[in-house]
Amino acid sequence: MSASTVTLIAIETSSETASCALLRGGTVTWRESSGVRTHSQAVLPMIQELLAEAGIALADCDAIAYGAGPGSFTGVRTACGIAQGLGFGAGKPLLPIVTLDAMALACHEKHGAADVLAVLDARMNEVYWAQYRIDGGAPVATQAAALSAPADVRPAGAPAVCGNGIAAYAEAFASALFAGADTAIVPHAVQVARLGAVALAAGQGVPAAEAQPLYLRNKVAYTKAERAGMNGAAAA
Repeated sequence: MSASTVTLIAIETSSETASCALLRGGTVTWRESSGVRTHSQAVLPMIQELLAEAGIALADCDAIAYGAGPGSFTGVRTACGIAQGLGFGAGKPLLPIVTLDAMALACHEKHGAADVLAVLDARMNEVYWAQYRIDGGAPVATQAAALSAPADVRPAGAPAVCGNGIAAYAEAFASALFAGADTAIVPHAVQVARLGAVALAAGQGVPAAEAQPLYLRNKVAYTKAERAGMNGAAAA
């Protein structure tokens, strides 16, 4: 299966904007809604609208992609939980997509940037951030996703900067390194869908039971190997 022939639903609720997208035949249609408190109520109706508009059912999709985090604790749990429910019900694989990857892709698509720093507001006077090189239209992390105080964000070189974390802590990001940042970019289902198609084509889908959110706070992010070890210990 190639990325251009994939049909999938994508869900993204890690920030104040909830969004859903349908990727079909290389074309993306999408819906979005604002207001964190309404994310759990907004997602399923948006998905139903997208499927109805396309004249297809969830069973016609190849997979379900979701913004796995980092981001709002409640938000990433919402996206993962809904994706799991849909995946179980329809027997479809899930595609966890890193939210900062989606932001980097959005910055590349909007500004043509080849080197991108994505900074997402993590609340509590902290930000999630990562730096990327765009390779073949896809973001490749050159500085892995991290959680830190705004003052500890140290990009390499002079990347294009995006993300609401810059606006949230404007005083800390007042230096020339962060001038011209696109603070309107947040994780969105459009980019989650596009990255999901690439991931599915690469065989990276996971069963619904294995899907997890990605947290960077409180050391609750685990690798696949660590999760397997914990599951084995629990079974024993």
